[in-house]
Amino acid sequence: MTSPALPSDLRDSVEHVLRNVPQEMLAARVADMSAAYRAGHGSNVTIRDSVDVAAYLAARLPATYAAMIAALDCVAERAPDFAPETLLDFGAGPGTASWAATQIWPVLRAVTMLDRNTALLACAKELAGGSSVMQQAHVQQGSIAALDPSANYDVVLAGYVFAELSKPEIERTAMRLWDACRGVLVIVEPGTPEGFERIRHARQVLLSNHAAVAAPCPGSYACPAVAPDWCHFSVRLPRSRAHMRAKGADVPFEDEKFSYVAFARDTIVPRPIGARILARPHVMKPGIRLKLCTAEGIEDRTIARRAPAYKAATKKNWGDSL
Repeated sequence: MTSPALPSDLRDSVEHVLRNVPQEMLAARVADMSAAYRAGHGSNVTIRDSVDVAAYLAARLPATYAAMIAALDCVAERAPDFAPETLLDFGAGPGTASWAATQIWPVLRAVTMLDRNTALLACAKELAGGSSVMQQAHVQQGSIAALDPSANYDVVLAGYVFAELSKPEIERTAMRLWDACRGVLVIVEPGTPEGFERIRHARQVLLSNHAAVAAPCPGSYACPAVAPDWCHFSVRLPRSRAHMRAKGADVPFEDEKFSYVAFARDTIVPRPIGARILARPHVMKPGIRLKLCTAEGIEDRTIARRAPAYKAATKKNWGDSL
């Protein structure tokens, strides 16, 4: 798996921005922003000035980057021959998803970032660092309506943006992004019941319009998850010293939970998998217990210690394919 740690160029640029903001002011804004995200109000956080931008970089950018890396890594696993050259990052913010995509697919040569917030887009330019692709990115202010109807991209990303939309808007936006995609569309949301419901809704809309699921689901069947359960994954990311100072953290890592779905055009045939692991494996005396998503539904499967598959199963983790 690609490391969830920020690339050195991006990390250095973020730390440079954070150093330019008084520590007490930054810590206070980070605390407010983190509390809003924990309470599920992250979509209502307003980025107004340079301190808000810095707080966002400290509170959210490392975690959203790690989630995007984890989701895109699974796409790359399922479609190892997919080599996109053009990217649309919808709701790009400071360019987090674009940075993740350039790590997964180094062949990317053209990036378009679209967002309503001019302060975050200005930050995206500032964070471009030593990446020639990011330095040359086309940065555009506006909503989905600002997207050129004739534009087409190899890969389209929508990271942590559907929370800002109503159900009808999610439907229209998902279809518009799919229309702009000639390869793979990836949608990532927070790993909460509400975030998963937005993912599920977009999934239903696109499946009804003949899109094929590329990840995390093994196939394009109806989602078998039943409330109060929900499909989500977790990635552990390291905290830099600047990140720890800004968040007042003692632990040098954090876990970001996320939900996602990826769709592929019929020119891309995902490598088949039998199941996706939906929770942390539970090792017991008789064997290892796995919660799996399969074409037949959600399954609790125990692989006995004496079984030939046991050793390989012990190397698997939450979110891995089986």
